[in-house]
Amino acid sequence: MLEVEVKAPCRDLEERLIEMGAKKVGTEKHEDIYFNPTHRDFRESDEALRVRSVDGKYFLTYKGPRIDSEMKIREEIEIPTEPEIIEILRSLGFKDTAVVRKRRKIFRLKNLIVNLDQVENLGNFIEIESRNYRDRDKLFEILEELGIDREKSTTKSYVELLEEKR
Repeated sequence: MLEVEVKAPCRDLEERLIEMGAKKVGTEKHEDIYFNPTHRDFRESDEALRVRSVDGKYFLTYKGPRIDSEMKIREEIEIPTEPEIIEILRSLGFKDTAVVRKRRKIFRLKNLIVNLDQVENLGNFIEIESRNYRDRDKLFEILEELGIDREKSTTKSYVELLEEKR
């Protein structure tokens, strides 16, 4: 499946999103543990393997290399799993490389997912996502409707942003 995403630092935009017609879907607490195999560095190959915990549920996600320089577009494969997957990966030699914790408010707007993230040690961000490449321009349009300059957006992951901050 394809992930099409634009991300930018922001202030709290919940009120503005609702004014624009967004429907709040919910609030989640995420803890993401990222892993690297011993035979290659996913930072160099621009891939990611993570286990996400969301309110007691676990998901294993693989993200392929980005295929666009202006926004984050990449293959994403996610499956539900159990917490034991963490020990399985470690037993197979995978190393923990990063942990990202965030509180996420989720909205639906114009068939898109809009996430307002409060990322531990990083701050507030907005992520606008689709699974359809044709929605690419819509993502930037919504960002601009919210008063966020396209130039403020980033293709970097939270892991990369946290590493830069260190």
